[in-house]
Amino acid sequence: MAFGKVFIATSVDGFIARDDGSIDWLPPGEPGEDHGYAAFIDSVDGIVMGRSTYDTVLGFEPWPFTKPVVVMSRTLGPADVPAHLADRVRISGAEPVQLVAQLQAEGWRQAYIDGGTLIRAFLRAGLIGEMVLTRVPVLIGSGRPLFGSLEQDLRLHCLDTRQYANGLVSSRYRVQSPSRGDRHD
Repeated sequence: MAFGKVFIATSVDGFIARDDGSIDWLPPGEPGEDHGYAAFIDSVDGIVMGRSTYDTVLGFEPWPFTKPVVVMSRTLGPADVPAHLADRVRISGAEPVQLVAQLQAEGWRQAYIDGGTLIRAFLRAGLIGEMVLTRVPVLIGSGRPLFGSLEQDLRLHCLDTRQYANGLVSSRYRVQSPSRGDRHD
């Protein structure tokens, strides 16, 4: 079982945020509908996020996570964690493979990996086992893409797909081992 799991929304054109990091295009939450988030968060031991995601989440009131959070950053330090979050958030400058080894030694079995750059780094390292990708029915034209160029194809197996009344479509994928591409000569 791979360590990382992803739960993220994208515009139909594949962006997770505007160029400036804004996520104002996401629809407001619906009463009684969490689009599978509660079950997903119950399946992980904690959250690993990138610096940009952390900067965004710091603006949420109240702090949205009850599970421990590790922020991967080479520029932040412990002093960059507000005092009221000191027992719930820590900063790590480790590479993904090193961080996973540390967290597994602490008893973590699976983590929610959040943030486009971080998701791509964990995918490259082969540390993502499952992804829930929710497409929001909007085209924003440009922004921060979830995925970028790959060294090789990365095959996904669709486990299930669900359409919601507000038009969101969530698909859950198992990440398969990388392939060089199928050639049908």
